Amino acid sequence: MSRTMKAMLLERSGEPLVAATLPVPQPQAGQVLVRVEACGVCRTDLHLIDGELPDPQLPIVPGHEIVGRIVQLGAAVGELRIGQQVGIPWLGHTCGECDFCRHAQENLCDRARFTGYQIHGGYAEYTVAEARYCFPLDESLDAGHTAPLLCAGLIGYRALKMAGEARQLGIYGFGAAAHIVTQIARWQGREVHAFTRAEDSASQAFARSLGATWVGASDALPPHALDAALIFAPVGSLVPAALRALRKGGVVICAGIHMSDIPSFPYDILWGERQIRSVANLTRSDGDEFLAIAPRVPIRTEIERFALADANDALARLRRGDIQGAAVLHP
Repeated sequence: MSRTMKAMLLERSGEPLVAATLPVPQPQAGQVLVRVEACGVCRTDLHLIDGELPDPQLPIVPGHEIVGRIVQLGAAVGELRIGQQVGIPWLGHTCGECDFCRHAQENLCDRARFTGYQIHGGYAEYTVAEARYCFPLDESLDAGHTAPLLCAGLIGYRALKMAGEARQLGIYGFGAAAHIVTQIARWQGREVHAFTRAEDSASQAFARSLGATWVGASDALPPHALDAALIFAPVGSLVPAALRALRKGGVVICAGIHMSDIPSFPYDILWGERQIRSVANLTRSDGDEFLAIAPRVPIRTEIERFALADANDALARLRRGDIQGAAVLHP
């Protein structure tokens, strides 16, 4: 194994990633070294690069939808083994001691650290991760198609769980997370209403192909009042739009890590015991549940593959909305 690796590095917020040659990291106790086979390009990466997330650990290698194989073990890594394929998600460390961690809310830990944000991520040939935050994967799955499950899939699944028993489901912003959660929702027998930009005929056709029963503009009202609305687009004005489409007692779930400011809205569209909730990160139990469900659906991810050196191009196209499904880097 080489002592150096290629990586794409964020040196300053608001600037493109820089191609770099870095030392291959060495796993410490409780860690594993993983040779990256694929890394999804997530909208959270855009928020990081554009300076919309506070206090990144710069310079940083982004990327938190990682699939790879273990090539070296640190001490005390449990049952993981060399050669095993694993997934590495956004949540990379928690303290294990606070009230949140002790009450099944590790996603809210104040001392949590995140892959590709405070911990070097998967826009590289190798990465190090804590063994307890690695998910063993089905060896038969293609790494590229699996990578988006590690964040888009996980966050979408956590958002869907917050929707409870909602039968009439609205999805605002039809990107990587939405195309995965739609498949789960339809498998569960829910009706999916997809909301996109009015002019985005490609996303509308994509939503229909995945089983959406109604597709319309983001400010339109669906034919049935929604039991729950999942918002994946980072656009605050979608919150009042979703509230207007919601039945009494329904819930709007904001599933992004960043969103533009929510504009003021009249109280009457919130009244009637409607709720607004946010999704914050994920838990390892979310991952275990979701990765067990995924092959039963089965979830089929739509991906576009890019070389590691083309990461800036993949990010630019994601920013423009030119990717149907998910972009995936292959080192």
